[in-house]
Amino acid sequence: MTPLRQRMIEDLQIRNYAPSTVKAYIRGVADFAKHFGKSPDRLGAEEIREYQLFLIKEKEIALPTYIQIISGLRFLYTNTLHRQIGIERLPFPRYERKLPIIMSREEVKALLEAPRNLGHRTILSTMYAAGPRISEAAHLKISDIDSGRNVIWIRGGKGRKDRQSLLPPKLLELLRCYFRWKRPTDWLFPGEKPGQPLTCNAIVLACKNAAQIAGITKAVHPHSLRHASAYCTTFQSSFILKTIGLGRARSAGVYGRRVEPPSPVPALPVATNPSSR
Repeated sequence: MTPLRQRMIEDLQIRNYAPSTVKAYIRGVADFAKHFGKSPDRLGAEEIREYQLFLIKEKEIALPTYIQIISGLRFLYTNTLHRQIGIERLPFPRYERKLPIIMSREEVKALLEAPRNLGHRTILSTMYAAGPRISEAAHLKISDIDSGRNVIWIRGGKGRKDRQSLLPPKLLELLRCYFRWKRPTDWLFPGEKPGQPLTCNAIVLACKNAAQIAGITKAVHPHSLRHASAYCTTFQSSFILKTIGLGRARSAGVYGRRVEPPSPVPALPVATNPSSR
């Protein structure tokens, strides 16, 4: 590891950036240096501009990835190298606001009933009923389930913020069935490696397999369950929208409108065969 990379990592850690953000920023800067075959401290504004055009025109990378790379370069030159490169030389593009793909309640039901593996069924049902992000669901611990108050603690979520989400009775029933089968000791959804939680990639694969079995033709991702959860709950109560961390009630506008709002806690399938894998 070069001294410059070590310095940037330390600067990010001092400012309490999330490990995932540190990894993304370092990777972005490393790709920038590799593109020119030089250390970033020997590159300047013109090389940055050339690299921006390369990312947009030739690589055609996704907009969120592009913004993440620019954020990493901004941090490097402003906080680590203390270069006087104007922010206007590292502009953010105009952000596209696209409507999310929303599954119907019938599609959600089919998706959640599709997995034969009780662990997969439980984590997908948790994402729908409680609305955590994929990384938040993967890092749930047994102690985060507060059955006495019917809430789930989301620890260190986006922005390193803690929050509480709802724990519907049917989800609690499914979690108890899963616990009797899996017997987790620390992580609610343990991964293959001892002492490690289930990976996000494993959840993505489980969701895609379930969608295929259910015959859903829409582009389904675990985050689609969070969208479906928000769509089915926020029209009943603006409090729920804030509880699952989607901001103020007016943010629900991106999900469309309904004449009659559904129940705040849609029905969840309960596994009948805990030993199925």
